[in-house]
Amino acid sequence: MQAPDDFNPVAGVAFELEPGLRRIVAPNPSPMTYRGTNTYLIGETSLAVIDPGPALPAHLDAILAAVGSGQIISHIIVTHSHLDHSPLAAELSQRTGAPIYAFGNATAGRSTIMAELTATGLVGGGEGIDTAFRPDIIVEDGEMITGDGWTLEVIHTPGHLGNHIALAWGDACFTADHVMGWASSLVSPPDGDLTDFMTSCHRLRARQWRVFHPGHGAPVTDPSARLDWLIAHRTSREQAILEELAQSPATAHQLAQRIYTTTPQSLLPAAERNILAHLIDLFGKFQVAPIGKLTADVAFRRLP
Repeated sequence: MQAPDDFNPVAGVAFELEPGLRRIVAPNPSPMTYRGTNTYLIGETSLAVIDPGPALPAHLDAILAAVGSGQIISHIIVTHSHLDHSPLAAELSQRTGAPIYAFGNATAGRSTIMAELTATGLVGGGEGIDTAFRPDIIVEDGEMITGDGWTLEVIHTPGHLGNHIALAWGDACFTADHVMGWASSLVSPPDGDLTDFMTSCHRLRARQWRVFHPGHGAPVTDPSARLDWLIAHRTSREQAILEELAQSPATAHQLAQRIYTTTPQSLLPAAERNILAHLIDLFGKFQVAPIGKLTADVAFRRLP
């Protein structure tokens, strides 16, 4: 894994990662997006744009400027509909005529329990949802998207968001926000689902990969080790929650304050949503139970 301080790309510059693959970093750095959103261009003549990014005119100009003589953008592929990944797709499609491919709109792929929680009024926190996003072509798990000289395999990887997909390109994989090298993924109910997230981690771990190209940050050059770390990290967080609840019932807010003791104050709201995701996952596994109606603020107790 590359150290975060080693990744300082110039926004708007098309950087060649390997033959047939370039990356343009959007000018939207933040604690949640790191240096900015990674937009990828695949191909030599017929180009696929993966994650056009946020609706920033400068980033649209950078993408269009990267299209050389004899090249066209033939495909626009969105890995998931967060505001830092999908909004620019519509304007890029209008400018190029390329259709937009994705798993579905903002609610596609949402698990049953998260749909039920949404119906009761639970709302997300953290990253913004692009509720206006509509793909032209809906893709399914296992589907192949092909262009001139390239093929991408769709891997449905819900967890960070229900409509999240990864894209296999030979032994490389575009993992978007599911696996990144600089941070673990935010899982914020009801849009995020930790049960699904862990299933997706194990699914990716079952395959051999050379490199992961994430939605933010540098390439992950040891994919298996990174997935092992993510799985172990979530397992240890689960254990910490259970140990705290063994002492007394607590809310997600209280648990975040006790467990994320070294986390900057600005990131504690996201940490709280991650804790809530763990609590809902543990509730589904009959290890904890809410004391009252299941909401973001309810206290949970550990079951014997």
